[in-house]
Amino acid sequence: MKKDIHPSDYRVVVFRDKSAGFMFLTRSTAASTETVKYEDGKEYPVIDIQISSASHPFFTGEEKIIDTEGRVDRFKAKFAKAEERKSALVNKAKKQAANTAKKDEKTV
Repeated sequence: MKKDIHPSDYRVVVFRDKSAGFMFLTRSTAASTETVKYEDGKEYPVIDIQISSASHPFFTGEEKIIDTEGRVDRFKAKFAKAEERKSALVNKAKKQAANTAKKDEKTV
C-alpha cells in the first residue's frame, strides 16, 4: 500500500441533517467555519447535509419529499403555467372557429 496518501488532519465534526433535525458526531477532514453546541454541551464545527439515515427513505421506510432547493414548487409552477397556456390556446381556437362560422354565415 502507498504511504502518505491518506489525510492526517482528522478532527471531530458534527454533521447536521436540517430536514430531520438529526445530528451525529464523527471525525472528518471536512472544513467548516460554523459551530454548533452538541448534546454533550461542547461546541464543534458543523457541516450541514441534505440527507442522512434519519431522512433517507431506505432507512426510514417511508417516502418524504425533501425540498431544500424549491424543486417541487418550481415543478408545480411550471405545470400550472403549461395548463394556463393550454387553456389559452383552446380558447383562442374556439374564438377563431366562432369567427370563421360567422363569416361563413354572412357569405351564405
